Amino acid sequence: KKGGVFFVYGFGGTGKTFLWRLLSAAIRYRGEICLNVASSGIASLLLPGGRTAHSKFGIPINPDEFSTCTLTQGSDQANLIKAASLIIWDEAPMMSKHCFESLDRSMADIVGNKDNLPFGGKVVVLGGDFRQVLPVIHGAGRAEIVLASLNSSYLWKHVKVLKLTKNMRLMANDLSPGEAKDLEEFSK
Repeated sequence: KKGGVFFVYGFGGTGKTFLWRLLSAAIRYRGEICLNVASSGIASLLLPGGRTAHSKFGIPINPDEFSTCTLTQGSDQANLIKAASLIIWDEAPMMSKHCFESLDRSMADIVGNKDNLPFGGKVVVLGGDFRQVLPVIHGAGRAEIVLASLNSSYLWKHVKVLKLTKNMRLMANDLSPGEAKDLEEFSK
């Protein structure tokens, strides 16, 4: 197992939540552990067993380039993360790159990452839409926000980007033509 980091990019309605549920079910069906987290509490409610990334991993509220998570080697939470086959992180673009980097440093310590792989060599699937909410940084300008984004992290060079392009909500048979048009406009 060599792990891997993936980013599933798709605007609203393309099936990201459906994919998270499908992946979770497949991993759990095999008797393995899948951890589902999201950047917001509302998004975490849509995931099976979902929690916020901050609460699951102990990410500091205001992380910087030196931060680590509050996970401690040998704790129940650390052992759960170590045993996980897959970590799914929804709405990833709304978090600062320092959140991901803090987790990366902590997971390397917890897993004993001798190969220096991202996230301790675990399979991590991130997802979201960079056109939606980017990290909120009080008093920051556009350039600072872009530099704080996930795709400005040293981890991004290890990420394989996958795109969902079809709006599955628009394909629902129970929408009137007017509802479908409104939904299409809202999704853009």
